[in-house]
Amino acid sequence: MRKIIIDTDTGSDDAVAIMMCLREPSVEVVALTTVSGNVPLEQATLNCLMSAEIAVGADHVPPVYVGADRPLIRDRVHARNVHGNDGMSDCDLIHPTVKPVEGVHACDAIIDLVKKYPDELEIAVIGPVTNLALAMMKDPETMKHLKCIWTMGTCGFGRGNTTPVSEFNVYADPEAYQIMMDFGVHVYVGGYDLCTSEAAWFDEDTERLLASGTTAADYAVRCNETLAKFCLAIGGQRRIDLPDAVSLSPMLWNDVIVKAVDCVSHVCTEHNETYGQVIFYDGGMLAGMGPGFEQGYYGKTKPNCTVISQIDNELYKTRLEALLTAY
Repeated sequence: MRKIIIDTDTGSDDAVAIMMCLREPSVEVVALTTVSGNVPLEQATLNCLMSAEIAVGADHVPPVYVGADRPLIRDRVHARNVHGNDGMSDCDLIHPTVKPVEGVHACDAIIDLVKKYPDELEIAVIGPVTNLALAMMKDPETMKHLKCIWTMGTCGFGRGNTTPVSEFNVYADPEAYQIMMDFGVHVYVGGYDLCTSEAAWFDEDTERLLASGTTAADYAVRCNETLAKFCLAIGGQRRIDLPDAVSLSPMLWNDVIVKAVDCVSHVCTEHNETYGQVIFYDGGMLAGMGPGFEQGYYGKTKPNCTVISQIDNELYKTRLEALLTAY
């Protein structure tokens, strides 16, 4: 069975992704790690614990390790205006009975698990990638044996949600994202552009989930109420965009992928209007590149990532709903 780590800054969309992965029988989530992002680290950890407990019950929650409370270089940024002060719509939902592992930083937990499962372990990074970057800097030899990385990050081939050209998870720690993308372990990217159309939950979806009467479905809808209001305010339509769940669906179900593009990438860490942008290039001919062009793009001649550019929205939503309403 495939073995996965989920690294999360648990806001409301992370919560749905966590429940989706923990309930999917084809993978084993061997650990969860938390990082500052949507909300500060302590709150992200509480939200992670609660979401996992709702998903599988307190006795079956994988180990949860607390990680970085700030980005590598830049000041902290949060997204409380999108997810609420507690990251979960301030509905008094967060009362976990389980506790995180004490005395082991998430960075070290990631390294130890790669040593335990060399060339087998995958990591799903659905927040700023600070923990993973720290592990790569601390023990690069071990981390080269990470099988692959799945990330909810970047704009994909669309526009940003934090600046016109940057997505929140990258913008929160671009320097860490650059380390991850240039490290040499293949990265599967699910960008923000995947979640902004029919992949979202609309009123008919949330009504059906609530009507199921299951605790997980109720929690998933209620914790995203602030997000639904935010989407209404900025787009004129009430819906729940779920970037983390959408972006991890190809990790769980290969057949939801409609189109994926192998690319080279460049992460913009210059402190100007492009800060946090990730540029993808698919190898096509550009103006000024003659037939003998061999230097690649930004010095890269081979793809370092696969960008998921289209998924089967209905198949993804059907499977997610089945997991949330199963019990």
